[in-house]
Amino acid sequence: MSSYKEQKVKDLDYIFYPQSVAVIGANRVSGTVPHDLLANILKDDFQGIVYPVSPKERSIKGVKAFKYIVDIDDPIDLAVLVFPSSVCHLALEQCGQKGVKAAIIISAGFKEIGGEGIKREEQIKEIAKKYGISFIGPNCLGVINTDKSAQLNASFARKMPQPGNIAFLSQSGALCTAVLDYAQAKHIGFSKFVSFGNKADISEIDLLYYLKDDPKTKVILLYLEEISDGPGLMEAAKTIIAETGKPILALKSGRTTAGAAAAASHTGSLAGSDDICDAALKQAGIIRCDNIEQMFNIATAMAYQPMPKGNKVAIITNAGGPGVLATDSAINEGLELAKFSDETTDIFKKSLPKTANIKNPVDVIGDARADRYNVALTSALKDDNVDGVFVILTPQSMTDIETIAREICSVTKSFDKPVYTSFMGETDVAKGISILQEHEIPHYILPESMSRAFSSAYNFNENLKEENPPATVFDDTDITKAHSILNEAKKMGKTFVTEDEAVKGLDAFGMPVVENGIAHSEKEAADIADKIGFPVVMKIISEEIVHKFDVKGVVLNINSKEEAEKAYKSILGNVKEHEPNAVIKGVLVQKMIDKGKEVILGLKNDPIFGSVVMFGLGGIFVEVFKDVSFRIAPINHLTIEKMIKEIKAYKTLTGVRGSKSNDIASIVETIQRLSMLAVNCPQIKELDINPLIVLEEGKGCFVADSKIMI
Repeated sequence: MSSYKEQKVKDLDYIFYPQSVAVIGANRVSGTVPHDLLANILKDDFQGIVYPVSPKERSIKGVKAFKYIVDIDDPIDLAVLVFPSSVCHLALEQCGQKGVKAAIIISAGFKEIGGEGIKREEQIKEIAKKYGISFIGPNCLGVINTDKSAQLNASFARKMPQPGNIAFLSQSGALCTAVLDYAQAKHIGFSKFVSFGNKADISEIDLLYYLKDDPKTKVILLYLEEISDGPGLMEAAKTIIAETGKPILALKSGRTTAGAAAAASHTGSLAGSDDICDAALKQAGIIRCDNIEQMFNIATAMAYQPMPKGNKVAIITNAGGPGVLATDSAINEGLELAKFSDETTDIFKKSLPKTANIKNPVDVIGDARADRYNVALTSALKDDNVDGVFVILTPQSMTDIETIAREICSVTKSFDKPVYTSFMGETDVAKGISILQEHEIPHYILPESMSRAFSSAYNFNENLKEENPPATVFDDTDITKAHSILNEAKKMGKTFVTEDEAVKGLDAFGMPVVENGIAHSEKEAADIADKIGFPVVMKIISEEIVHKFDVKGVVLNINSKEEAEKAYKSILGNVKEHEPNAVIKGVLVQKMIDKGKEVILGLKNDPIFGSVVMFGLGGIFVEVFKDVSFRIAPINHLTIEKMIKEIKAYKTLTGVRGSKSNDIASIVETIQRLSMLAVNCPQIKELDINPLIVLEEGKGCFVADSKIMI
């Protein structure tokens, strides 16, 4: 971490652990933000000194008020600004004069409203920079730290949350209030709770680095409406996860992009902004969630229970149907049903009714009371074949729900294995659920949700064990040559590099291009084809023609010199008919590779995350099936292998119905080289290799067609 970021993180202590807080703009009007924020700090037992600052009041809530912050004799660690946005800059200026190190700017009316608001935000940024003030906001709910040594509720939330080991960071203040209410109902506590608003100074990245070393935080939750520094976010997440093992869960809004302009390449049209965001978060190790409930389902599992050491689960239920549903969902999430040891099976035979199902899922029968749940849960947790247990309860007339809940809590704390529960229903099971949640036993409304949470925790834990080598740097490349080709095209104002130049650029990075030549006459086409060896393919080369098939500018399977002469003549005739004004550079003659699988490789320069590499099923239907995967360059060979296995058509590369496996190793190397090209050639806006023809295992792959947009 740079010294600048280290200082930023250090300054956050003034926000989370201030010895003194000035609330600038406080008033006496209950139900307003300035009043309620001060009231929260006072009533929630803040451990420092509070100074209301109000030009009109002598005291507020029985506490002496000061006209200006500069009137306070004592040093101030943190200033909370609740003045109107039009005068915030004046208050922040005085904070600087006073020597305040940090601020929370609650006030709205800045960048989010555009126009004059943008100017106001730039103004406060300049003042903060001048005085070295780190600040959160503007346009935010505030900051909460439940640590008993601080007990700071510098927000206008309705209630202080209970202490916990989950940190929540949100760009939306309104969402924060809903989350706090949701969490309170489920007895979920927080270590830190931050609404960072417009992030004019302190961003989610700064907060993530701070939470990395926060002993009170075990799991980090993140809500984002926009990502301004994609690489920075990825680097922060990778660092935190690698160094501390703390999971990061993200909820990112804006999954759909309405009215997006048609892209000029397959890669451009397939790599939507959310697809790229999804890939980037995954690559960084961040668990992306679809909604608040799913986020907390996973978060509570990770925060409250041991991480799964394996994927074999035992299911205990008092009803057959829910047990089957849980079984189906477990299998669908990549989990396995544990096979009980003989010892466990014997205990079940002796202790459970004859009508009970003693195989997995274990059905303790509808009239089961706490003693049966105790036997089933204890025995399953003792079994070395079991990595975790799902406990399901449906309320019957004889079911002692609260006693069973307490029994589960008592048994669970004696083992280092995760236990998740699902007491199905609402009214009858409410008290039992409350008991579970108070004792930090994760509870799920539906049994299926347990499987998703367990799978997420297991996969996260497994990923921590994986090695992460650096991306390969090949020494047989000619970066200077590639730059020369791209820069010359850019200098000439071209949008696309012609295919012959694209082939040279790819060849400079050691890509498997096929033997080729450019013909300017029928005879030259025949001679080049004869030299290369038949069959060949011939394509028009023109800066005005991007999609060569559309103008019948491609001829395949040319098997003789006579056919080559005829093809040359045909191509020129077709192009003149469809694009009479196109300037023809020549005809590209290439060796034809036709006995392999077609895949597509792509590259896109994304404004948020940088160079995005794509892999997928190739051919003319690539945009129909959209069987593709993405990663952010640079990427190592292990990541590439995962990327290849992600597509639905992966098995077709490994050999099906007697066909031989294709050369996957050559695909891996080609993508490695593409990743290196992406890092070294930011001039490229979009790139397609479609198709890349992949031959049988050990025989390599070849670039059959390529397109580069600059």
